[in-house]
Amino acid sequence: MLLRPGLMVLTGAIGTTALHAHHTVQIMKSESAFCIGDEHGVTASCQAVVIPPNTSHRVVEGAASATLIHLAPEAAVAPILCPEPADAVDGWVRHGAMFSSGPIGMAAIVSGAVEPDRSAWHPAVRRSLADLPGLLADGPVRLSELARRVQLSESPLAHLFSAEVGLPFRAYVRWLRMQHAVRLFAAGRTLTEAAHGAGFADSAHLNRVCHSMFGAAPSQFGQLRLVDEFGDP
Repeated sequence: MLLRPGLMVLTGAIGTTALHAHHTVQIMKSESAFCIGDEHGVTASCQAVVIPPNTSHRVVEGAASATLIHLAPEAAVAPILCPEPADAVDGWVRHGAMFSSGPIGMAAIVSGAVEPDRSAWHPAVRRSLADLPGLLADGPVRLSELARRVQLSESPLAHLFSAEVGLPFRAYVRWLRMQHAVRLFAAGRTLTEAAHGAGFADSAHLNRVCHSMFGAAPSQFGQLRLVDEFGDP
């Protein structure tokens, strides 16, 4: 597993999952076929898909070796990967064709312009993004407190945050918590330690969020090995 701000890369065996949705753009690619399904019960066997943010899906049949990339919606490449809305399997497979038969490699996405150019963003949003990681372990992160920190009223900050980051404030905080908990758990912390370290109320809270985002229990992340670099398999 490779973790960077706005980016999570997983390689290895992929099992089946329950129906779930996450706030990231997900790329899934394998040398062998896997089966993906949407919330309408439609399934497809393929070797690559691109799933837009907040789109319910499930893995019906996994693969022995695959690569998954989760990109934050504000990532510079996200609009390229999802040029049109796609809430069903055929659209995900169509978007995935750029990886299954085209010249674009997974490593190119990871090493490319993942971090957006934030120079034109409102200073309050930039300050919020800089402050948020340090606030996670303290428990609930309230928009009102962040608004006080950045010297902007709550409603304008919420609007600016959603417009520039691509996610509502609470959804973005939830994704940061999940990413941090995965990092702690993969590094050897217990489930309870990872939950508290990321600011979840308890391990049951972490378990519920993990199931909703990944369709699987957080214990699966305990088998991962953290790495600093990524290359195409």
